[in-house]
Amino acid sequence: MPHVLYEVVEHDGGWAYKAGDVFSETFATREEAAFAAKRVAREQETPGDSGVIEYQDEKGRWHTEMVRGGDRPEADVET
Repeated sequence: MPHVLYEVVEHDGGWAYKAGDVFSETFATREEAAFAAKRVAREQETPGDSGVIEYQDEKGRWHTEMVRGGDRPEADVET
């Protein structure tokens, strides 16, 4: 099963959470960023409908895939 780790870090004069090299919006406090990261982690684990997704990879190429709604990653938050 895939795993997503959200890290709470100082960013752009405040606090943000990030997954890999991608940052969220900036929050005023560490607690606000941690709360938002925990909410996003729960949403990542929540099953949904199957459907088609599009995403851009690290080289800028776009991909289209069919995904199953129950195929969700485990998600954790490191504060």
